[in-house]
Amino acid sequence: MGEHPTHTPRRIVVAISGASGAVYGVRLLQLLHELPGVQTHLTVSEAGWLNVQQELDMPRASVEALADVVYPVHDVGAALASGSFRCDGMVVAPCSMRTLAAVAHGMSDNLITRAADVMLKERRKLILMVRETPLNLAHLRNMTSVTEMGGIIFPPVPGFYHRPQTIAEMVDHSVSRVMDLLGLPQINAPRWTGLTH
Repeated sequence: MGEHPTHTPRRIVVAISGASGAVYGVRLLQLLHELPGVQTHLTVSEAGWLNVQQELDMPRASVEALADVVYPVHDVGAALASGSFRCDGMVVAPCSMRTLAAVAHGMSDNLITRAADVMLKERRKLILMVRETPLNLAHLRNMTSVTEMGGIIFPPVPGFYHRPQTIAEMVDHSVSRVMDLLGLPQINAPRWTGLTH
């Protein structure tokens, strides 16, 4: 009789790049940290760390403690850089326009953009929480390119049908919808059931 396969955790790659909105990446890590059977792999750009400090006043060690594995952004030889690294999805939260452009044009110049490139080439789920407004034509064309390659462009645009009362509720709603896209359980984004009369 053969051995039973061991249960492997669902691996999710989280990247934080240099756009405003570091709270999205950190909150995603917090929610994933609470889920049993989920293993998170984190990489953060230098500008991403600056935004974590400026916007959240969180020490780097506190953010890193939320992830199971942390990789330096310049370590392009890390496990995430190979298609042989099995994972269930990657989220760049937030995704700067520079990171978007690099992904759209296949410029794997750091671990974030290389890992995103791997997700696209392996036909795995890639979600970019792009953060910029207004959008110029280059931004829009880059979003189109990533979409055509199979990536998901997910600007964290808040919904109001659930009547949020705080910024934290709006952040949770966006992050929970991302978790929904990853096929993970979430409780902070109630499903629309139609208009009430």
